[in-house]
Amino acid sequence: MNQYPLWKNLLILSVILVGLLFALPNLFSQDPSIEVTGTRNVEITEASIAEVRAATENAGVPVKDVELREGGKLLVRFRTSSDQLRGQEALEQTLSDRYNSALTLSPDLPAWLEAIGAQPMFLGLDLRGGIHVLIDVDMEAALDQALERYTGDIRTELRNKKIRYLTVTRDAGRIAVRFNDQDARDEAEDAIRREFSDLTVEKGSEGGDYYLYGSLPPARQQEIKTFALQQNITTLRNRVNALGVAEPVVQRQGERRIVVQLPGAQDPARLKELLGATATLEYRLVDTENDVQDALDGRVPVGSALYRERDGRPILLKRRVIVTGDQITDASAGFDQQSGSPAVFVNLDGQGARRMRTMTTENVGKPMAVVFIENRSVTRMVDGEPVKERVRTEEVISVANILEPFGRRFQTTGLDSSDEAHNLALLLRAGALAAPIEIVEERTIGPSLGQDNIDQGFRSVLIGLALVVLFMALYYRVFGLVADLVLVVNLVLMIAVLSLLQATLTMPGIAGIVLTVGMAVDANVLIFERIREEIRNGSSPQASIHAGYDKALSTIVDANVTTLIAAIVLFSFGTGPVKGFAVTLFIGILTSMFTAILGSRALINLIYGGRRVKKLAI
Repeated sequence: MNQYPLWKNLLILSVILVGLLFALPNLFSQDPSIEVTGTRNVEITEASIAEVRAATENAGVPVKDVELREGGKLLVRFRTSSDQLRGQEALEQTLSDRYNSALTLSPDLPAWLEAIGAQPMFLGLDLRGGIHVLIDVDMEAALDQALERYTGDIRTELRNKKIRYLTVTRDAGRIAVRFNDQDARDEAEDAIRREFSDLTVEKGSEGGDYYLYGSLPPARQQEIKTFALQQNITTLRNRVNALGVAEPVVQRQGERRIVVQLPGAQDPARLKELLGATATLEYRLVDTENDVQDALDGRVPVGSALYRERDGRPILLKRRVIVTGDQITDASAGFDQQSGSPAVFVNLDGQGARRMRTMTTENVGKPMAVVFIENRSVTRMVDGEPVKERVRTEEVISVANILEPFGRRFQTTGLDSSDEAHNLALLLRAGALAAPIEIVEERTIGPSLGQDNIDQGFRSVLIGLALVVLFMALYYRVFGLVADLVLVVNLVLMIAVLSLLQATLTMPGIAGIVLTVGMAVDANVLIFERIREEIRNGSSPQASIHAGYDKALSTIVDANVTTLIAAIVLFSFGTGPVKGFAVTLFIGILTSMFTAILGSRALINLIYGGRRVKKLAI
C-alpha cells in the first residue's frame, strides 16, 4: 500500500533532474561584455575579431575572450566592469563608423550547458540598472494629420472630376467642403462616397452656401491611432537598436504610451538625441541610360547620383525625387494576387499620389528604387580627443520594375521572401514618426542600485525559505522535513521554468517568488492535517496517509485554481511590474502543485510505503 509504480517515480525524478539542469546556469557568474554588431553593409567576420582585439590592445584594455556568435554578432568578454567601459570607449573611438557596440552581461557557462541551450534568466532594469523612459504619443496630432491628408485628397479628387467647389477646409475635427450650387454638392457627394468609403459624409447648408461634412467614424479613428502607435513603436525600436544596448524593451503601454527600457545604458542625453533622430525614404528612378562603372571611375552623369544597395552593390539613380517617406501613409506586407510572390502594399497622400502617377505613366517598364536615409551619431578622434558628429547614411533597400501606372496605392514586388517583404514594410513605415511624441517620465537606475536590489531580493527569498523550513520541521517532524525538501525542489523548478522561458526577472518577480515560497506549503499543510485527523479517528497509519492525500486533493486544486485565475487576470490587465509578478506567481503555483501533490507523496511512499508502520512522525 502507498507505493507508486516505477514509471511514476522515474517520471518525477526526471522532471526534477531536468529542472536542476536548466536552473544550473543561474549559479554561474556573468562577465561584463560588449556585443558588437556591424552597421549597414558591414558583416561580422573573422577579420572583425582581429579589428576588435587591435582596438582594445591599443587602448591597453585587457580582454578575457572574443567570441563569434550566431546572427552576425561578436561577444567581447571582460573581467571587470571598468574594463568593459574602457573597452566600449575604445571601440567607439576607433570603430564606431563600422560597428555598433552594446553593453551587456554574458554568463560564463561551460560548453556542454550552452550546447543544450541552457541559459540563465534575464535581469530586469531594476536589477541590472539602465534607463526607463515613458513616452506619450500625441493621438490628436495623428488624427489631425489624417484629416489633413483627406483634405488634400478630396481637393484633388474634385479637381480631377471637374466638380466646382468654393473651399475645402478642416473645421472642428471634420472636413468641410463648401459649394454655391446644390447640384455640384450632390455630384461631389457621390464622388467622395465612392473614393473615400471610410469617411462619414453628411449634407448641410448655411447662409446660402451648400456644405458637405466629412468626418472619421470611431472605428477609423481607432485604426489611425493604432497605426500611429505601432508605427512609432517600430520607428523607436529601429532607433534604439542603433543606440548599442543589448536586449532593449520597446513596447506598448495602454492606449497611447510607449515604454522604452534600456538595460545597462546610463546616458539619458544620448537616448533623447536618438529618439529625436530623423530617418526617411525616397523613391527615385534608376538611371538605365548610363554605365555604373563610369560613375565608379568618377564620371557621374549630370542629373544622376551613385548609391549602394544593402549588399554593397553600386547602382546609379536619378537625382530627381519622386516621393519621400513623409508622403507614405501606410505600408503592409502581403502577396501579389496574380503571381503569388511576396509584395509590399504602399499608400501615398494626395500630393505624393499625383507625382507618382505622373512619373510612372511616363516610365512604364523602367526600374524604380527605394532609398532609405538616416542620420546617426558616430565618435571620431580629432587631435586625440573624441568628437561626436552626425553621419548621413543612404542605401537602396529595394529595386522593382514599374509594370503599369499607379498613384495613391501600389505594390512593390521582386522581393525574395515574405520575410523580406515584412522587413521592407517595416522600413517604409518606420522612416519617420507617425505622430509627435513627448517623454513624460524618465528614470535612470545605476548598476550599483541594481546589485543592491539583487542582494535584497536574494536575502528576502532566503529568509522566507528558512522561516518556513524551520516551522514545518518543528511542527510536522518527518513529514515537515519532506515538505521542506519539496519546497526547495519547487524553488529550483520555478527558476528552471523562468530560465527556459527566458523570462525577465524583476523586483516584483522576486516578490512573486517569495509569496510562492510561503504559499507552496499550504498544500502540504492541508494534506498533513487531514492525515492527523484520520489518525485521531482511529485509522491505521497507511490508511491515514492514503486518505489524507486523496481527500485533500480537491481542496488543494480549488485553492490553487482560484490563485491561478488571479494571476491570469493580473497578467492580462496589468502592465510592466504587475506582469512580472503575475508570471512568477503563475509558474510558482503550477510547480508547487506538482511538488506538493506528486513530489511529497513519492517521498512519503519511499519512507513509509510497502511496510507495516505502527506510528507516523507527524
